[in-house]
Amino acid sequence: MAGRKSAKLSPKSIARANRQRLAAEEGARAMADIERQATAVRKNMERLRALRRARDEEAPGMDTVLLPEVKTRRKKGLPK
Repeated sequence: MAGRKSAKLSPKSIARANRQRLAAEEGARAMADIERQATAVRKNMERLRALRRARDEEAPGMDTVLLPEVKTRRKKGLPK
């Protein structure tokens, strides 16, 4: 009858059950926090995207500003 469990729980099993319960609660809180942060990021991205679209509609063609051409120098080395 070594396979039978006693009706009384040991202090170790009670402590383990409490740790598991606390870990599950903390995990649920962490997942909810991560979801809130992700929602805030998506909301901010949408706001910034709307601002960028509004800016681009006001001044079309400003995104293709021409920069002065930069002369490149050839490295001094062996003559060709």
